[in-house]
Amino acid sequence: VQVFPPVNFTLTVSALARVLLRWKPNPNQEQKNYTIRYDVKILAPVSEEYDTKKTHSFQTAVLHNGFSAHIRTLLFHNGLQMTSDWVTAELQPPPGAANTAVTNLSCATQFTIFSTVSLHCTWLPGKGAPEDTKYFLFYRYETCTEECQDYIKDKWNRNIECRFSVTHIIPDEIDKLIVIHINGSSKYAAIRPFQQLFNQNAIEKVNVPRNVSVFLEQNDLLATWEKPISPFSKECFEYEFYLINLKTGNEQIWNIYSNEFRLRIDVTCKYSIQIRANHHICCRRGFWSDWSEILYVGKN
Repeated sequence: VQVFPPVNFTLTVSALARVLLRWKPNPNQEQKNYTIRYDVKILAPVSEEYDTKKTHSFQTAVLHNGFSAHIRTLLFHNGLQMTSDWVTAELQPPPGAANTAVTNLSCATQFTIFSTVSLHCTWLPGKGAPEDTKYFLFYRYETCTEECQDYIKDKWNRNIECRFSVTHIIPDEIDKLIVIHINGSSKYAAIRPFQQLFNQNAIEKVNVPRNVSVFLEQNDLLATWEKPISPFSKECFEYEFYLINLKTGNEQIWNIYSNEFRLRIDVTCKYSIQIRANHHICCRRGFWSDWSEILYVGKN
């Protein structure tokens, strides 16, 4: 049996960092009692291979360095698998002068008291970017794309920081991707765009544990607290308990997976206590919260 490759293989950018791969069955392919699937191999920017019975596929990937893929027909008949030749398609990188794209992009999200998610990103201008360069940031989450309206500038009046106090990011989703896209303009050079993908849980700045209290119970220090403001349950957090003996200068940190901690101490000494939180079990670890306010216990 002769196996023919698909035809009309095209790549189309359907949204920020989203590519639609589309093709058609080869009209010369016999349609007898065969099972036909398609082997898709992403070549760049990140290698990936999968097969599908559909004639289209969506891929999320950064596109500032281009995108390429190839595809072939898989034919199954009487327990045998036969393959066609590969056909290839590619997207060229968008135009722009070297070293004009932003560098050192860093982003963090945070769950707010209004049950929404904020987003904060910082970056550095490209070393080859002219002083008049204006950078513009967009984020995409699922089907929603939004442009930044609140920038902070450097001494040359270039945007280097962006804040969204409210976003369309859904706070209790697990491991969804946030696409960040930054392009730019200048009178003196074409500015290269830059894209980066972030896992929403991995860049969450966890909120501080609430209602921390410490007291002495005979010769024991007992501390209790509540989980941070978050849509996740209390089982989803771990804590670091930071204790300093102010008499001896001895510092200790414990990792704790509950909302209380008991420790035998020397009650003739004074201690300072702080607690911070991070994700645990339920999703990817984020950024540690800030430390709670310092509390003191012990002599005087």
